[in-house]
Amino acid sequence: MALDFARMDLKDALDIAILMEDEARVRYDEFTRLVGGRYPGDAADVFKLMASYEAKHGDQLRARRRSLFQDTPSRMSIDMLDDAEAPDRGQPRVFMSARDAMEVAMASEQKAWDFFDAALRQVKDDGVRALFEELRAEEADHKKLLEGRLKGLPKGPDLTEAEADQPGSDGG
Repeated sequence: MALDFARMDLKDALDIAILMEDEARVRYDEFTRLVGGRYPGDAADVFKLMASYEAKHGDQLRARRRSLFQDTPSRMSIDMLDDAEAPDRGQPRVFMSARDAMEVAMASEQKAWDFFDAALRQVKDDGVRALFEELRAEEADHKKLLEGRLKGLPKGPDLTEAEADQPGSDGG
């Protein structure tokens, strides 16, 4: 079942936003396990950090939903989303650099911004429109934050990744 933004009410919009945050958190947790932690500040640490951001934002949205709609059941489900914010499953790899992990996170924030931007073209409800505009702005802020952090990371592959690509090494 596809999302019909024109018929969406504020409760539905909050539910979709929560599902997006949860999906992204779960995907970042998967990536953390896939790339494995090798040293402080590596790709796994970047993915752990992103998972914590998604969890925090999801908790904030849940609290907001509860305050407005108590425990009213949701009509939205995860199958209505098509990786709206979650990073692409094909991105992680062993020996991934922190810089590459940060770029994956930035692409996910852009994808979420694009989702809200496209949805806003169809939204008719003023409350949904205000929420989606707020969430779109937050995604832009998240991307700027990540861009700032990216500036502090060394360019190029992770040292271990570069070593693994050398002829005669176990990785090449």
